[in-house]
This record gives sequence, structure tokens and C-alpha cells, in this order.
Amino acid sequence: MDLGIALPHVGPHASREAIVRVAQEAERLDYGAVWVLERLLRPTFPIPQPRGGSGLMPEAYAVVYEPIETLVYVAAKTERIRLGTSVIDALFHAPVVLAKRFAALDQFSGGRAIAGLGQGATAPEFETANVPMKRRGAGFEEFIRALKAAWGPDPVKFEGRFYKIPESQINPKPVQPGGPPIWGGGTAPAALERAARYFDGWFPNGPDSSMFEGVGTGGLAQGDCRSPLGPAPASSPPPMPWSPLEASWVGTGGDAQGDCRRPLSLLPM
Repeated sequence: MDLGIALPHVGPHASREAIVRVAQEAERLDYGAVWVLERLLRPTFPIPQPRGGSGLMPEAYAVVYEPIETLVYVAAKTERIRLGTSVIDALFHAPVVLAKRFAALDQFSGGRAIAGLGQGATAPEFETANVPMKRRGAGFEEFIRALKAAWGPDPVKFEGRFYKIPESQINPKPVQPGGPPIWGGGTAPAALERAARYFDGWFPNGPDSSMFEGVGTGGLAQGDCRSPLGPAPASSPPPMPWSPLEASWVGTGGDAQGDCRRPLSLLPM
């Protein structure tokens, strides 16, 4: 089992020195990965909370270093440890732009990037990004397909409802064949189905075992994507408050072509 640790790039104590010190110590201790998140802004008024109710976003989110830039810097200061985002809100970006940024990180790190993606949750950030919240779901899945297309062989061409890429050369490609592994989050039934179809790993953000009730039958038959998950783990962490340091889990899922021969397994990260 690999363990990962969040870098101190969030909050009043975030600094270049702290980020490098934690990353290098994590590598020395043989941790599997270091992680960063994305936050466009911290609203100064109450907003809906991920687990119900409303309130202020934690004050730590007033200072958040940009995730990929942070990891590129860390890549230059480390040699082996994997570099992951947990998460970047994909819908706030253009697929080709984010694909090129991850490809650059993968090149500069020698193939250590992990692309942890989410679809966003807070209305003020969607407003700032000039993207409608209703694009979540189908738009997020299409974003992932466009992202993977940009990492694929040239010429790249993509035609979708929300995103289009004219036939083009897009380089450099990532070091990892097909691009960095894509991990995603979410605990709604649709998010679990999406995890099995598109993601290589999953961030459930501190679930309890009840979320798995009625989902999954112990694995998947070849080509059957109706049951994305195997049985729930024997024990799972209790729900956690919304904070910059959320629980992370790792799994293996199907590919973007809908091939669900690999059930999504859950391993504590």
C-alpha cells in the first residue's frame, strides 16, 4: 500500500520552503505521492457546503498556490515521488490547455504526474470561470475524452457537444503512454459509474460504507458497466468535515472507451 501526503500549499503557512521541505522529506521516507489541490477563490459570504447546509469556506482557502505550477517546481526538487492533483476542477479549463500543462509536468518530472480531476462544486467559482454549473456530468465526461485525445497520437481531432479540437498536432506528449493516470472524485451514484468508466483511481473524500449499498455486485463481467464497484471495504473512514486535507483512496477503473473489464478496487491511500 502506497501512502500519499498533501503539500502545504494551502493556507497562511504555505510557502515555497515548506512545500519543498515536505516533498523532499516525503520522498526520503518513501511515500508514494505528494498532492495538491485547486481553488480559484474563497468567497467571503456563506455558500452551500458539500455535505449539506451553508457556511463560509475555510479560511485556509484564501491562499492556494496553483497546483500544476507547484508540482513542476517540486519535480525539480525531487527524483522519484509521484506528483498528483487532488483535484483540479476540469470544467474551469480548456481540455487542450490542461492537457498541455499536464504533459509538461509529466515531461519535467520524468513521468511522475497523476491527473486528479473534479468537476467543481461551488457556484462562485463557476461564475468566475464563466462556465454554467449544468455542464457538470455529461460535460465533465466529454472533457475527459477530449483531454485523452490531446494526449493521443497526432493528428488530434475531437468533435463533441461542448468541446472541439480541429485536426492538429499537439505536443509534447506526456512521458507516460496515453497520458498520466486520471483519478476522479464524487460519491453520487452517477459519479461512481463515471469512476468505473473513465478513471484509474478514485477520491471518495471520506465515505462511510453505507454509500456502497446497492452499488456493485462484487465485480464486473467483461463489458458490463452497470456495476462499477466491487464490495465495500471491510472498514472505511468516517465522514470528514470539508477541509483542505481530505481522505484519498486509490483504485483501478475502466478506460474511456467504456471497457469495464477491470472493477474499480478501493485501497486506502
